[in-house]
Amino acid sequence: MYLDFFGRRSHILGLTVEKQELIPHLFRTEYRKIVSVLCRRFGFAYVETAEDIASDTFAAAAQTWPINGIPDNPAAWLYNVAKNKARNYLHRANIFGEKVAPTVKKAGIECVEFDIDLSPQSINDSQLLMMFAICNPSISPEAQVGLSLRILCGFGIDEIAEAFLTNKETINKRLFRAKQRLREENTKIDVPGSTEIEKRLDAVLTTIYLLFSEGYYSINPNYAIRRELCLEAMRLCYMLIENKSTDQPRVNALLALMCFHASRFDARLSEEGDIILYDEQDCALWNAELISRGVYFLNRGSTGPTISKYHLEAAIAYWSTQQADTKEKWENILQLYDQLLQIEYSPVAVLNRTFALSKANGKKEAIMAAEMLNLRDNRFFFALLGELYTGADSNKAAENFQTAMSMAKNAAERHAIQKKLSKLNF
Repeated sequence: MYLDFFGRRSHILGLTVEKQELIPHLFRTEYRKIVSVLCRRFGFAYVETAEDIASDTFAAAAQTWPINGIPDNPAAWLYNVAKNKARNYLHRANIFGEKVAPTVKKAGIECVEFDIDLSPQSINDSQLLMMFAICNPSISPEAQVGLSLRILCGFGIDEIAEAFLTNKETINKRLFRAKQRLREENTKIDVPGSTEIEKRLDAVLTTIYLLFSEGYYSINPNYAIRRELCLEAMRLCYMLIENKSTDQPRVNALLALMCFHASRFDARLSEEGDIILYDEQDCALWNAELISRGVYFLNRGSTGPTISKYHLEAAIAYWSTQQADTKEKWENILQLYDQLLQIEYSPVAVLNRTFALSKANGKKEAIMAAEMLNLRDNRFFFALLGELYTGADSNKAAENFQTAMSMAKNAAERHAIQKKLSKLNF
């Protein structure tokens, strides 16, 4: 079901793979598997060795495939080469341990057995364990996301730097410090106990949520939506659902939330790459299959005594996929935002609640509520005020839209706001 769900979904999300892009695509899908298995075999202290072996494996593919042709089973070819490289490394380590430094205890590597298990079950288990190893509260959330992008999603340093709007040097230093900290803590890549899983699960879900959010609300100046980030977040979340110990209600609720949001990808951007706001989206472009999947996972998550923020956000996202613009719809959304803000306050949630208030009770009440927020360091605050004042006070609407445009993070945001200004004749 895992490959079926995400294999078909990758096409739905517009991530089809051309023949000439095979190696980059395989790097994205297989690098993480190889690194996770090798790290589990060697220990986290040797994560750079695992990354080097995986990188060397793809370098070998890039050198030999253009000459000898693409193998019938490219992934199996990569696994075989990675196994051989890992065995050679272990063999060299064994010789060093026996002949060069017989008095030095070799901590972290078992050199007696050379087996490298790249079976599907081992790969899934290893990736799950790596997820919990990386999402360690001893390192910052930014470092957790960065390591997840690198090790679990196969992102290059350039891509991670681009996602964080910083440079390669900063990312390299951040990842180095994070790995060093995890080594100092003697981080284990093994099956965590139920108590440890429960402790780490929220950090894991936060990392996945941040990864999806960066894709969906990208601050990158070149992209309004990073679909590949969203897909990676969905894949990681689905991996948790496949495992009995992590198949919990809030995990299902998070995947439901992402399915609902992803269902509107095609409607959120114009052919020119401009953002299309919710009220102006073509509902016919909403993906019915992803909405159905979202409902399925939300129902699976509707068990147990606890309602998480993911449950409430998923329920809001569900109502947002209902095409009818009724008072009932917006009243339900408004009530859900009220519950969400009691659990966890965020500027995005309170601004979205204000938009829902305008739909349920009218713009006059929403303007009063919005002005009281005074979130003047938030570009969405001014965009919302511009929207609320449209039709009531064109000058104030234009003033707020212009401020929002000056704070916009990418061209798509600026174009969307400029359209609003044009309608006001500004």
